[in-house]
Amino acid sequence: MSVNPGEEIDHDSVDNRMTAEDSPELDQLYRDFDDEHLVPLWTQIGDLMPMTPKPRAVPHVWRWSSLYPLAQQAGDLVPVGRGGERRAIALANPGLDGSAYATPTLWAAIQYLGPRETAPEHRHAQNAFRFVVEGEGVWTVVDGDPVRMSRGDFLLTPGWHFHGHHNETDQPMAWLDGLDIPFSHYTDVGFFEFGADRVTDYSTPNFSRSERLWAHPGLRPLSGLRNTVSSPIGAYRWEHTDAALTQQLLLEDEGQPATVDQGHAAVRFVNPTTGGDVMPTIRAEFHRLRAGAATPARREVGSSVFQVFEGRGRVVLDGVEHPLEKGDLFVVPSWAECSLQGEQQFDLFRFSDAPIMERLHFNRIHTEGEQA
Repeated sequence: MSVNPGEEIDHDSVDNRMTAEDSPELDQLYRDFDDEHLVPLWTQIGDLMPMTPKPRAVPHVWRWSSLYPLAQQAGDLVPVGRGGERRAIALANPGLDGSAYATPTLWAAIQYLGPRETAPEHRHAQNAFRFVVEGEGVWTVVDGDPVRMSRGDFLLTPGWHFHGHHNETDQPMAWLDGLDIPFSHYTDVGFFEFGADRVTDYSTPNFSRSERLWAHPGLRPLSGLRNTVSSPIGAYRWEHTDAALTQQLLLEDEGQPATVDQGHAAVRFVNPTTGGDVMPTIRAEFHRLRAGAATPARREVGSSVFQVFEGRGRVVLDGVEHPLEKGDLFVVPSWAECSLQGEQQFDLFRFSDAPIMERLHFNRIHTEGEQA
């Protein structure tokens, strides 16, 4: 196949092998490559260098109405303790051949802790967070600091921090776990260490020590002037997230350019020591759409997972529309087209691998209506 100078090549329509004539010598060359564990680029270029990203991960929706009953059954049948460590049920993307990964870089799971249960302490190199869609009564203890977990809260467990959980009530509780396990597994950077069988502090303060020191808007303690890789704040509380989103929409009503799109307010959780992302591999945001509001269709390099916190709406993923309600989760693979529509006030938590993409300068975004 000949190509004129400046003409774009459609790899998908080109035979992967070069146009050399088949011959016994050429066949022998390929056998010799196989024997020496070699692969010639000309047989792979369409897969290795596609014209646009072609992820194996696929858009998918998990329904809270199905997930939570399964987590309850696991609570009845599977104990928490050494060995399994956590009663966490991972979201497995159908395109990733049975791997327990939501995307090639992100891990998401529903963790369930029964009444009066304790999950033992451990630590790992992987960065982790928790987001609570409903319930209360559990404290996560991070390096000896008990952090209350309540509805709408976003809580951090950065890499290599000891952490365990204890439920102080007679009711179970479930939440979303997010980690960079797939990325760390692929790059062979994982370490793990067991901690105490019981958590180191069973107290139940309303606010953790990290919040008391760091969670004051616009203020930084002079005792903490060293920048930290991950945010030192243990919990970002729902009341602050809700107030920020509410004020953005009120300012929009007053004619101020405060929202991302018309009727679409959003915030990003940040590390107060740097102004950057809360952890080096994970970005976290919260989005609110008014009833009837919609976002433009958008594609970006890198992947995301969303969970509906409240309300009803729809997501359109690569042209397929999915209705959504409280607790539902969906995954947006790299370069998949995504748009959101609110049927009533529609609140969504989002986490992504954007810090990795930006740091490596692979990030690229295209919004509907913009020049490609």
